[in-house]
Amino acid sequence: MNIVIGILLPFFGTSLGAAMVFILRKEMNSKIQVCSLGFASGVMISASFWSLLLPAIELTKQQDKNIPEWFPPSIGFIAGIGFLLLLDKIIPHLHQHSIHPEGTKSSFRKSTMLLLAVALHNIPEGMAVGVVFSSVLQGNVGVSISAAFVLSACIAIQSIPEGAVISLPLVVDGMKKRKAFLYGILTGIIEPIASAVTIFITAHVISAMPYILAFAAGAMIYVVIEELLPDTQTGEHNHAGTISAAIGFILMMILDVAFG
Repeated sequence: MNIVIGILLPFFGTSLGAAMVFILRKEMNSKIQVCSLGFASGVMISASFWSLLLPAIELTKQQDKNIPEWFPPSIGFIAGIGFLLLLDKIIPHLHQHSIHPEGTKSSFRKSTMLLLAVALHNIPEGMAVGVVFSSVLQGNVGVSISAAFVLSACIAIQSIPEGAVISLPLVVDGMKKRKAFLYGILTGIIEPIASAVTIFITAHVISAMPYILAFAAGAMIYVVIEELLPDTQTGEHNHAGTISAAIGFILMMILDVAFG
């Protein structure tokens, strides 16, 4: 039951953010968006190291003394970057502040491609939550149930503004609130699905856990570099995104070290 709650937390965060359409009448303030994107970047960067790469290194030491401890994390990290890059090239999507869509050509509506962009973003988050809870189930070194819940809770917190960012503009463009809320929920449901798939895969390939931990880290870093950090620098230049990223990184580090 604890595992189910853990993998559903990010979905609840996204859904809560999407529910902002029933409270707010216009899009989220640009400064708040920048701060939330910066905070999410910091959390994801910190989680990639403390919750994923570091346990991958420790697990490699535990599993096989003949393999350099840096090898599985390096291979997994590169594979995670490559996987998200491939999805970015294949799946048609449109980022919030972009004019031209990315991926293969399609006749999808703008709202659908915006939804797919956020869904792409949520895949590595779901994978990260799934792989740490899978590590807990397998009793791996360096990952406790508390650390897994900390990661899930932090991702849930930074998912709240993400849900609002996808749903509020749809209402401003004329979509009914209930439908916009549903769109937000649909982007969030990707996270528990990705978590469940990751848990299923890792249960059958236990020896590959260091690679999968690092894979999730690489996928998350790709999202940060490709999407989140650039969006903090749109419009008038300021340091709000950078400061928020630092706060997110430190908060995630403190919680992971304290409860891990």
